[in-house]
Amino acid sequence: MLDPKGRNRSPGGLTSDYVTTISLDSAAPNTLDVDAIVIGVAPADSGVTPAAGAEGLDQALDGRLAAALKSLGATGKAGEVTKLPTLGAVPAPVVVAVGLGEDVDAEALRRAAGAGLRALAGSARVAVALPAASVAEAEAVALGALLGNYAFTAYRTDDRPDPVGEIILTGVRTADGAVAAARAETVAQAVALVRDLVNTPPSDLSPEDFADTAARVAADTGLDVEILDEKALVEGGYGGIVGVGQGSANPPRLVRLAYTHPEATRTLALVGKGITFDSGGLSLKPADAMDWMKSDMGGAGAVLGAMSAIAKLGPKVNVVGYLALAENMPSGTAQRPSDVIRIYGGRTVEVLNTDAEGRLVMADALVRSGEDAPDVLVDVATLTGAQLVALGTRTAGVMANDDALRERVVAAADEAGEPSWGMPLPAELRKGLDSSVADIANISGDRWGGMLTAGVFLQEFVPDGVRWAHLDIAGPSFNKGEPYGYTPKGGTGAATRTLVRLAEELAAGNL
Repeated sequence: MLDPKGRNRSPGGLTSDYVTTISLDSAAPNTLDVDAIVIGVAPADSGVTPAAGAEGLDQALDGRLAAALKSLGATGKAGEVTKLPTLGAVPAPVVVAVGLGEDVDAEALRRAAGAGLRALAGSARVAVALPAASVAEAEAVALGALLGNYAFTAYRTDDRPDPVGEIILTGVRTADGAVAAARAETVAQAVALVRDLVNTPPSDLSPEDFADTAARVAADTGLDVEILDEKALVEGGYGGIVGVGQGSANPPRLVRLAYTHPEATRTLALVGKGITFDSGGLSLKPADAMDWMKSDMGGAGAVLGAMSAIAKLGPKVNVVGYLALAENMPSGTAQRPSDVIRIYGGRTVEVLNTDAEGRLVMADALVRSGEDAPDVLVDVATLTGAQLVALGTRTAGVMANDDALRERVVAAADEAGEPSWGMPLPAELRKGLDSSVADIANISGDRWGGMLTAGVFLQEFVPDGVRWAHLDIAGPSFNKGEPYGYTPKGGTGAATRTLVRLAEELAAGNL
């Protein structure tokens, strides 16, 4: 549908009207009237061995399931997908066997479920019969299936197949399965929201559009919301956000979202970088580095998605989320290299490179977050190309002013299935940010350790006495390659699940 500006947008800020349902069925998968059954297989000396959940199917095929899959070349390697026709032996016409690999943990189940659902686009009903003996396994299977079934369809006019319409989980106890499926749906909806936002063209996602979406999410989930427009930002002294946004015809915004629990005694603050398009400003990016810069708001997207899930899950913790939103464009009004801006709270920054803009908008929000007196402060940003150089496209860098917090964040990310790696904040890098005219410069004269230097810069604006961690998700936020597991091409929703996990960890007193 068209929005009031004549653009191809769907209601509520989401970009697809397609809805997938997930349900439970205690019946054996080989008895269900579905379009396909997804099972797991693992490597074995003789070829492959079907995983738990496929017993009834194997029996219906006279014990020949493993042999049939071996004849089709199945090896059980993680992520491998093999389709097998059932030839009428069971109601489902097709079995999709997904390799689980040697070590079957929650992430292996998530990826297998996602790969299986991706292979079945266009199907109406699919049964998933992967191992799901525990609540954790059932949740992993449900979440992987939902995430793998995601598709961004808002701008398509072709006849590519729709995602699977109904996912049926089998082999789980009803009570446990209901809890697992409900949580998986909540988290998957949050990740899908982030993916939609990242995938939306910047012509349809200005800072104002993003703020409007945040307001709708807040209304739907009961979050408190405050939005500062360009006038309020100038009057409030948010020089970082104003400076970055002043070159664009689309003015900046700062959004504050708040979730409160009546029994909470601790507060988590989340800050997300929301550059809705990053041209580099006057320090213009090369053309081949600009085509995916619609994803430069992935950190703010992750914060919004996490806040929506937290509001629904209801952990006993207070959570405040900040979305620092601007579009970084070159124009006659854009900030210039050598300009000096004043960050919220008064500190000055010499802008030596306008393409190091994310740290400027983040600085405003980090300082502002101190007014919420958080026990823990976590920021997430697509901050540096140096992150990709150091850690590649799938692993986030984690820095912190507290070693124990850094390790807990890395552990939470691992548990959520989002790879990360702890990185240092070397004190000696601070000298490279010295400025002769301001309190600090936004880049260093030394080209080395760019991801760490950006973290050192942000640390300067962390409120005194607050434990803080920084996640650089420049690579993980956007998949330029082929889909894998439950990860699609394009926006991934990176860090959303980690932030939800951190809120629950703080509520439990583990952070």
